Amino acid sequence: MTSRARWAGVLRTPVGVAAAVLLGAVLLLAVCAPLLWGGRADEVDTAHILAPASAEHWAGTDNLGRDIFFRVLVATRTSVWLALLATGLGVAVGLLLGTAPLLLGPRLGRLVTAAVNIAVAFPGLLLALSFAVIFGAGASGAVPAIGLAIAPGFARLTQTLSATVAGRDFVAAARIAGVGRIRVLLRHVLPNIAEPLLVNATMAAGGSLLAFAGLSFLGLGVQTPGYDWGRLLGEGLNGIYLNPAAALVPGVAVVLAGLAFNLVGEAAAKAVGPRTATAPVRGASADGIAHGADLPAGQADAVLVVEDLTVSFGPVTPVRGVGFTLRRGESVGIVGESGSGKSLTALAVAQLIEQPGRVEARRLEFLGDDLLRTPPRARPRLLGTSLAMVFQDPMTSFNPVQRIGRQLAEVAEQHLGQRRGPALARAVDRLRAVRIPGAARRARQFPHEFSGGMRQRAMIGMGLMGEPKLIIADEPTTALDVTVQRQVLSLLADVRAADDVAVLLISHDLGVVEQVCDRVLVMYAGRFVEDLPVARLRDGARHPYTRALLGAVPDLATDRDQPLVVIPGRPADPAAPPPGCAFAPRCPLADDHCVRADPALVDDGSGGRVACWHADERPEPVLSAATEGEGR
Repeated sequence: MTSRARWAGVLRTPVGVAAAVLLGAVLLLAVCAPLLWGGRADEVDTAHILAPASAEHWAGTDNLGRDIFFRVLVATRTSVWLALLATGLGVAVGLLLGTAPLLLGPRLGRLVTAAVNIAVAFPGLLLALSFAVIFGAGASGAVPAIGLAIAPGFARLTQTLSATVAGRDFVAAARIAGVGRIRVLLRHVLPNIAEPLLVNATMAAGGSLLAFAGLSFLGLGVQTPGYDWGRLLGEGLNGIYLNPAAALVPGVAVVLAGLAFNLVGEAAAKAVGPRTATAPVRGASADGIAHGADLPAGQADAVLVVEDLTVSFGPVTPVRGVGFTLRRGESVGIVGESGSGKSLTALAVAQLIEQPGRVEARRLEFLGDDLLRTPPRARPRLLGTSLAMVFQDPMTSFNPVQRIGRQLAEVAEQHLGQRRGPALARAVDRLRAVRIPGAARRARQFPHEFSGGMRQRAMIGMGLMGEPKLIIADEPTTALDVTVQRQVLSLLADVRAADDVAVLLISHDLGVVEQVCDRVLVMYAGRFVEDLPVARLRDGARHPYTRALLGAVPDLATDRDQPLVVIPGRPADPAAPPPGCAFAPRCPLADDHCVRADPALVDDGSGGRVACWHADERPEPVLSAATEGEGR
């Protein structure tokens, strides 16, 4: 459903009709009332001072004989205009404070966030009164007072929404493409949070109207000879027992105008709710390196060389001393349970680990360039053109408010220096290359108009906008049916074969790894425990954990009347890894030596490497039946 159709549908509802009528009436009065009745509102009639409501004066007169009803109508412009000014100021300051963590970085951003959290703890009216005293009585002081009182709540909302969007894959892709912080904010973050912000800004306008009336009622807002609804309400309250209409009419005006803005916010929330049906609204224990089993280095065909890679977040080290080499045209799979460090390893290679994360390595080379020593400004051009990242969820990998073709074209504009037209043409060509039918038409569509498989193929097409030498695919077939899964894997294989591209595939599915990869790295508790050719995976796996993973995969011969087989125990806690072998608490072969000493990842003499003191032994049984509280 298009945006226009959604708004049309909302306007046909009772809430939509009421919101449109009320807000239209308020805005019409704000424009026309001073022109039509300004003279009558200011006309002094000493013969009818403090007159009660009558046919001539519907709400009576004030202490100068001026008609209160016409003054209420004329005051609409001042009341609404000042409320909108205060709202605009509050929204602007709130946006600046809310997006500060993205613009200023983690350290300064945390200080701003702490200040916002403190401000939010105070009631808005109390803040408005405090600021009004500081800025002084009058409209010029009340506008910033109310605006600054609105800002903390709006900043908190902006922080929450922007943090959610900033953690999505399409923002990470923009960063690796070299897009600056301001452009990421303006192009990728704000467009995705604009709708809820607009809804809340509309509702905030209603709150500002009430707050302004309150300050004027207390004598801190509009001053004589000016007047707004709050001031008229305060004057009418003095004679409420003689003429109740003098206080009732401006009070009703405040309520109706505030209700109009709030109803518009409610209607907007319905209109801009779910955009689509599919929218969702990241040494002793090195694996051989530190034990003397150095990896081969310096090969002319090496695309990626990793030695002793460590990723830490403060005291927690989820990736511990990982090392491997990936050659041109080679496909390597990384498998392991959730939390074993597979995705963090890939993100570290792609330089996508942000503070407070810390990446260290003895060697981290991509196409011969040391990524840890390459200047930050030079990394995006290298990684943006030669490394393609296919993220797990294609729906979060694309910016939902930008067309597919525009997003692909941005890669060519940033890294290939192409103009907008040629870049869009290349985007269509890349969509056609990844077998998307009607590529020219599809390039003009939004991500939610693609199926899951098409989005994943388009994600691969984005990687092909440059000239990738390495494709990192993190769970590329998640949530896809087997037919589409086969198409995506076949596409990856074709891209690899056509351009001799290396592929690093992260997956939980051993069947997928067997189909696509030449070699498999088995990861547990942040390190590799086995490295072997895929051809030997089923019959030649030597580590108990690898055999346990294979045994936990059901097949056609699995007895459906029996509980599923699982690996007993729970994965190791990265914050407190056990001494010795991390798998020892779950391993049926473990002994005292396993608990005391961590085995190195060493060559097993048959083309693989294994980190186990009992690699030649076969436990009987390797696995235990599923029990309550245990899972794979």
